[in-house]
Amino acid sequence: MADVRPPSNSAQAIAATALRAEQARMRIIAENIANANSTSRTPGGDPYRRQVPVFEPVKTDAGQGVKMVRVTPDRSDFKLEYDPGHPSADEEGYVKLPNVNTLIESLDMRAAQRAYEANLTVIETARAMELRALDIIRR
Repeated sequence: MADVRPPSNSAQAIAATALRAEQARMRIIAENIANANSTSRTPGGDPYRRQVPVFEPVKTDAGQGVKMVRVTPDRSDFKLEYDPGHPSADEEGYVKLPNVNTLIESLDMRAAQRAYEANLTVIETARAMELRALDIIRR
């Protein structure tokens, strides 16, 4: 992982907040994917419920960044599958499956990766510009 120490440059500071937010988002998505096929431990019980990160703007010394403030459960309905022999089946023979769609999670993960990479590029470009400015000053 990239070094995410507090930068001195405002562009770097703002991009660093986004790096932390996207990293947290990717952890939540990975948890959703890992639990996509889980079921309840009790008959008729609820399985894993998809989690959704919530972001808010955050004021930094450099300007306005972003951070993940909480994780909320996705209130969409669980999928039902008829499997009367399953240990988690209710009295009618239906098993509740998580409300996680792995295709959507994979697309969300790719979007988070791209946002992370873009913010990392901002930090690298700002550092390169600082180094180039120092080189010009030395001459």
